[in-house]
Amino acid sequence: MNSGFSSLRSEAAGAMRTVLVSAESLQLTLKPELTQEEQALTHAGGKPKEKLKAGNEDLKEMLESNKESLKLEAMKRIVQLISKGKNASDLFPAVVKNVASKNIELKKLVYVYLVRYAEEQQDLALLSISTFQRALKDPNQFIRASALRVLSSIRVPIIVPIMMLAIKEAASDLSPYVRKTSAHAIQKLYSLDADQKEQLIEVIEKLLKDKSTLVAGSVVMAFEEVCPDRIDLIHRNYRKLCNLLVDVEEWGQVVIINMLTRYARTQFTSPWKEDGIFDENEKAFYDSDSEEKQGQREAKPYIMDPDHRLLLRNTKPLLQSRNTAVVMAVAQLYWHLAPKHEVSIVTKSLVRLLRSHREVQYVVLQNIATMSIQRKGMFEPYMKSFYVRSTDATHIKTLKLEILTNLANEANISTILREFQTYVKSQDKAFAAATIQAIGRCATNISEVTDTCLNGLVLLLSNRDETVVAESVVVIKKLLQTQPTQHCDIIKHMAKLFDNITVPMARASILWLMGEYCERVPKIAPDVLRKMAKTFTAEEDIVKLQTVNLAAKLYLTNSKQTKLLTQYILNLGKYDQNYDIRDRTRFIRQLIVPSEKSGALNKYARRILLASKPAPVLESAFKDRDRFQLGTLSHSLNIKTTGYQELSDWPAVAPDPSVRNVEVIEPVQEWAPSLGKAKKPKSDKFYSDDEEKEEEGSGSGSEDSSSSSSSSSGSSEESGSESEEESSRDLEKTSSDSEKSSSGSEASSSESESQQKKKKRAKKVTQRKSKQTAADSGSDENENGPLGKTSSSSAESSSSPESDSSEHSDSDSPAPQKKTVGKAKPKVEVKSKKEVSLLDLDDFSPVPPSAPKSSVFSSSLLSDLEGLSLSNVSSAMQVTTSSFGPVKTYELLHHMTGKGLSAKYHFPRQPCLYQPSMVAVQVILTNSSDHSLEEIHIGDRSPASFNVHCFNTVERLEPGASVSVSMGIDFSDSTQAANFQLCTKEDQFSVSIQPAVGELVMPSTMKEPDFCSEQRKLMGMNETSAIIAMATANTSKQNISKQVLSVANVGVVSSDQNNLQRFAGRTVSSGALVLVTLELRESSTALLTINTEKTVMASMLLRDLKQALYQA
Repeated sequence: MNSGFSSLRSEAAGAMRTVLVSAESLQLTLKPELTQEEQALTHAGGKPKEKLKAGNEDLKEMLESNKESLKLEAMKRIVQLISKGKNASDLFPAVVKNVASKNIELKKLVYVYLVRYAEEQQDLALLSISTFQRALKDPNQFIRASALRVLSSIRVPIIVPIMMLAIKEAASDLSPYVRKTSAHAIQKLYSLDADQKEQLIEVIEKLLKDKSTLVAGSVVMAFEEVCPDRIDLIHRNYRKLCNLLVDVEEWGQVVIINMLTRYARTQFTSPWKEDGIFDENEKAFYDSDSEEKQGQREAKPYIMDPDHRLLLRNTKPLLQSRNTAVVMAVAQLYWHLAPKHEVSIVTKSLVRLLRSHREVQYVVLQNIATMSIQRKGMFEPYMKSFYVRSTDATHIKTLKLEILTNLANEANISTILREFQTYVKSQDKAFAAATIQAIGRCATNISEVTDTCLNGLVLLLSNRDETVVAESVVVIKKLLQTQPTQHCDIIKHMAKLFDNITVPMARASILWLMGEYCERVPKIAPDVLRKMAKTFTAEEDIVKLQTVNLAAKLYLTNSKQTKLLTQYILNLGKYDQNYDIRDRTRFIRQLIVPSEKSGALNKYARRILLASKPAPVLESAFKDRDRFQLGTLSHSLNIKTTGYQELSDWPAVAPDPSVRNVEVIEPVQEWAPSLGKAKKPKSDKFYSDDEEKEEEGSGSGSEDSSSSSSSSSGSSEESGSESEEESSRDLEKTSSDSEKSSSGSEASSSESESQQKKKKRAKKVTQRKSKQTAADSGSDENENGPLGKTSSSSAESSSSPESDSSEHSDSDSPAPQKKTVGKAKPKVEVKSKKEVSLLDLDDFSPVPPSAPKSSVFSSSLLSDLEGLSLSNVSSAMQVTTSSFGPVKTYELLHHMTGKGLSAKYHFPRQPCLYQPSMVAVQVILTNSSDHSLEEIHIGDRSPASFNVHCFNTVERLEPGASVSVSMGIDFSDSTQAANFQLCTKEDQFSVSIQPAVGELVMPSTMKEPDFCSEQRKLMGMNETSAIIAMATANTSKQNISKQVLSVANVGVVSSDQNNLQRFAGRTVSSGALVLVTLELRESSTALLTINTEKTVMASMLLRDLKQALYQA
């Protein structure tokens, strides 16, 4: 026995050595023992509970340690667990203890965890509610937003009042990110307690007035969830939403576009009433206030509302968006709102989306299928884009097939049928069957190819594939109903194939054809019935029903041959297992066989069974889907889903359009109500004294626009007004003399204004000095901005060519003097409310005021007030003006298009004295014709909400003469073009001015420590950076400054570091800081960083600077 065991051991040892040698040769290793996890699984019934528990205990210990690094590491691991879908709820008590940590990174991770588990661990979360409330006051905007997010995630009715208070406070927060979070919290609170609807609507109404693009999409989403029927909240914000749309983040754009689609269907009349008048629609819009065209327009039954056109124009650029949902949203907007001849502009963008993932393709193709039914011409030029690819999924192939069938017409049917012939041979049987149905639809819709399609389908009856044959039979049956007399041979051919066809639907279709046209095949039909009587019990139910119908019809038409067969089949059906067949059999027996019980019914048997039946209409499955809004889930599923809001019909008469005009005035009341009251009486008095009706008309609009921009522009008005006056003082005499030759009305008014201005200056300087102690920490920045602008303007004018400077002096000076006086009056009273407006400047990073800061700023403020010295500004501004040559000139109107009138424009980079939020534009008008031009002026503007200060009418321009005029345009920190009409006495020409992103900035002077301080406030989502390649010639400081300043109107910040250059500026409209940093690196590369809350501007500016620095 022992010897046997010993031999077994030796054999086992030998086998083990062999395995180890083989493993070593294969570079494998054998585990000598089980791991701890495997042992736990072995001993604990397959669940590593102890190990998991031990891991969580380890994390708890790390969270309870005194070291911040350990806590941070633990939180990172916990968030990692959550991201993998693992449950970490048992760590809630340990995590929530760290909610009051001073470490910002740790606190952010804790809030991420709490947002995930606050709803599950409500009791423990409630214990920390006081900490969340304190965090709502945190200086860091991300902490405030995270605290509100956690608070709204605790879904306990008892804290609804606390949540409501937090939402209201967050809605007034200086940070747009926090305001965005408050809009998200509104939806959560509404789902928790719908009784708070009225209070939430008040918050939504307030947030709808917000001018930040970060907030717009979120608040409209809250509006759609809480009160989608309150259209009155949108009226005053309609134009603002249209203009902000381009700069809103992508998913916000989708929500806003869908909401505006519903809004437009209730506020505008249908543009589809008259198709023949839209070729002049644009002109009708532009000429809406022109008296010359009044007689022509009266004959037109429809003129598009300017706000309707505004929506269509502002959504059109979004067709180039990278987000497919945005493109789809714009496409459905044009489909439901645009005139029919304009809808085709969405075609190319929709076809572009077909290169996306199959999920995107599926939705887009569904919408194209619906659109192609009504308007084939839209997609016919792109027919090849809908050809099926071998890699397409079946549902994609079917949709493409649907679209090709919809696009089929007499011109392209031959091409489409050739494609279909290939598709029929596909290995995908479902797709091949769908192709046969598509051929049938083409044959029905286009009579010229009916015979061709029928012959092709008959050839398919000999196909080896049963599915193809069965589908061909079904389609042929439908086609034969259209012209049965001509196709008896096809019916006979199908009867011969009957024995070989096994698909129930195909067999049932042949039986139906035999019965329907039994009189045309009197010899074949009884024989088919005889065969069916043999196999009746083994057939499918649908085949049995058609067999009973065939027997009944043959009994009525050929009772001699089929009477016994019919009785036999009726007896079989009488006892069939399916009750439908039993009922049908009893009904047929009573109908066709005369008896005492049947009464008079059998007299009508022939009329009932052999009645002529209308040919079936082969329609698209998408024919009725247009009742749903395109791009919605209801349209995709073809059923009305929960939450779907139907588009209303166009109103017969458009509601009052003036309700949307409130939007221009409303921001004054919201941002600084007392400021508006102070300005109105002053400005009215000024304009009434001035007695210029044109200035009165544009004054209110410009005044509203300046207040609707951020309040930094208001503060920069105050600080820059004196320097503007001094810089323009020397130009008064020359400008007023020269202006008499070009426009005498301006010259006369400017003389009286210069008198008023001198009287006001002493009074205003006195009040400014008395208010200097009340200035807060932001005043220095605002003082510097306009000073920088003034220096820039004076230096720019001195460095420009002689011809340019003479043209500038002709017309540019008097108008700015005129506006300077108008602005100087209200500035005295605005000063008392300066603290309110300055707070809005730093809404991205509010910092509580502290004594050291205010003292530093007050000293710099004193130095600025003493004589308004420009010494600190000159160095930066000299670099700006001397680093590049004459400014770029752009063509506004060609002399051929303008019938002799040509116009060019450039951006002089001077502060616009009409209004600080406007960009100054210099326009040079030239008469290239052989006759004088009269009454050159600016007509209608588009969009209507664009705030444009027009130049005064040029009464007469002689042949060959030129005149330079100045304009002011408030682009609202957007590169959207300002469209307007340049008019003469006889003609009107549509022109547009589109600014480069660098022209929307004005220089700002600051010291390096201030620059670094502001840059730290604009980190994270407000920072845009990239590694760029630089031309070798551009690596010197002077050349870098030259290239940067040629792109953007910024000021140079002096720096001691050779490899680092900094530039600072503020956006003209809102006064938001724009900080540019260029850090040189090895091998002609550099790190370019732009810090600003205007993220869209930052990305565009980065692109332009990258291109400029790369070029030698």
